[in-house]
Amino acid sequence: MNDFSAWKVFQTVIPAARFPWSKYRFLLAGLCFTGMCGLATSQPLPPLQLVHQVVNNELAANQNDHSHWMYRDSDTVPGKSTVKLVVQTSQGTISKTIELNGHPLTPQEQAQDRAKMESILNDPSVLAKQRKTSEHDDQQGVELTKMVADAFLWTEVGESNGEITLHFKPNPAFHPPTYASRVFASMTGQMVVDAKQKRLIDLSGTLVQPVEFGWGLLGRLEKGGTFRVVRSQVAPGEWEITQTHVHISGHAFIIKSINEQEDEITSHYKATPASLTLSQAAQMLTDGQVAKDLGIAPEK
Repeated sequence: MNDFSAWKVFQTVIPAARFPWSKYRFLLAGLCFTGMCGLATSQPLPPLQLVHQVVNNELAANQNDHSHWMYRDSDTVPGKSTVKLVVQTSQGTISKTIELNGHPLTPQEQAQDRAKMESILNDPSVLAKQRKTSEHDDQQGVELTKMVADAFLWTEVGESNGEITLHFKPNPAFHPPTYASRVFASMTGQMVVDAKQKRLIDLSGTLVQPVEFGWGLLGRLEKGGTFRVVRSQVAPGEWEITQTHVHISGHAFIIKSINEQEDEITSHYKATPASLTLSQAAQMLTDGQVAKDLGIAPEK
């Protein structure tokens, strides 16, 4: 399950992430998916043409990727840090918190976490809300990804170790149609892509001007805010958001999906079978099987 919320960073500020920004669970991020566009070209592509190819590859991957994963998720927001084990299934996603603010959960916190898991299993409205949010984030991520080439002016910085680095800055000729794209188009930064597969590896940016909504009455994001999304190849041809960092100052009612200050890192990816049900995933989390499969020390 390609996490197009990698570009959730853009849509709420702004998966993988994973993303996890999201996840990309960025998200910006189409023959590449079939393996045909992964061949290195004999001549370097012009920056804009390369960006178009990366965008097409990410859109194709998002459309065709039906993989699911279990992984470790570490998320830090002001005043709170959590570590969870997450399992994706075709029915939805379920997780178990194993650490809160650097400590194992107390019996009361464990009971609260179990109640959250049970609500996903037993309350159809909870799962429906999860799916609706995921679909909304994914669609908005797709829309923003399609704008990438036109929203910025691109220049190539250099190529080394199989990676191409591009610099971007706002394109004065681009007219963003939505609130999210206004934030998106007010940034400057760098994008790193895999030179062979033409897939997004690293995307980072800084707001170069304040962004106001409703003449400032609905909100304002201050100049200087930053974001970064890192994606990793967790299996051959499979990319996920593994880091999302958002540090934006200001206030805006459109920011709902993520906090203005957030650092999320995912790791220990392992594919889950397509036949795995949500209830089976919950049982694997409860009895410690997921922790064992991921090679993570059992809870104390």
